Amino acid sequence: MNLSERLEAFCSLGDAITNLSMSDSKALAEKARNENPWFTEENVLMALMGIRVILNKRKLTTWAQTYRPEPTESKTVGVVMAGNIPMVGFHDFLCVLISGHSLKAKLSSQDTILLKFIFQKLIEIEPRFSDRASFEENLKGVNAMIATGSDNTARYFEYYFRNIPHIIRKNRASCALIVGEEPKEEFELLGRDVFSYFGLGCRNVSKLYVPEDFEFKPLIESWKAFELVINHHKYANNYDYQKSILLVNCEPFLDCEFILLKESKSLISPIAMIYFEKYRSQQEVREKIEMHSDKLQVVVSAKGWFKDSVPFGQAQFPEVQDYADKVDIMNFLEGI
Repeated sequence: MNLSERLEAFCSLGDAITNLSMSDSKALAEKARNENPWFTEENVLMALMGIRVILNKRKLTTWAQTYRPEPTESKTVGVVMAGNIPMVGFHDFLCVLISGHSLKAKLSSQDTILLKFIFQKLIEIEPRFSDRASFEENLKGVNAMIATGSDNTARYFEYYFRNIPHIIRKNRASCALIVGEEPKEEFELLGRDVFSYFGLGCRNVSKLYVPEDFEFKPLIESWKAFELVINHHKYANNYDYQKSILLVNCEPFLDCEFILLKESKSLISPIAMIYFEKYRSQQEVREKIEMHSDKLQVVVSAKGWFKDSVPFGQAQFPEVQDYADKVDIMNFLEGI
């Protein structure tokens, strides 16, 4: 297959996902939820929507054509995929196959169904891909590696794959910059960035930067549209646990009854909690954000006014060129 044929297949895959019937989508979501209780129907459908955004024909074609159309020599690329949110490894899957290399992927035990379903759809469209990708437990014999994990597993990956080209991703989080003049509608959009996938993704906002005199009541009122998250038993268990710790330690916090807000200089907050930090000037908050640049996946602001940020509500819908950790995978694949 040449680049044109690979692109056509993935664009057709986007159409196939768009045309999935609601009954088929729900059946797929039910299988995923049985494997991983965090993968609710709403979250699986959101992940499918995110893939449709990535597979927009015009944008996908423009993106792919900025790179070398064919590799000098086709290699086998191993990918260790995370399982924190549905199909989080799809972008790596796309990049390896579009680049003309072969993929050997290790799926997370928490997400073994969804990407296999997507791959089967791709094979139905273009059967030649059946020889270009596989899902395996053992990733020996690969020429390069892309691995996503925690800071702890990253050390293991760095050592184990030290002799081949590799990209190793560590823990990341996202933050929001609030100026205090945002209307209710913007705070509701921000709520999507906080509560989508129950806050489990690295693109979920886990930290708020707010002005010193910020009034939280309008924000909390706007977020009541998401209060049903507390009905999920795993989320509720985390909420109860974190609240208990705060009470035992006599730490101040705001209780919204479905999420906890706590002042902290830390960036990554636990599930069912979000940290906030106050600032006095835009210069100060820029410095605070810059200090965490190596740990930030996304910065969001109202309508994307802050430099290099995305608008509230768009954190979970990256474009195809929005690489995780800002590492251009396609450039990496060209060089192996």
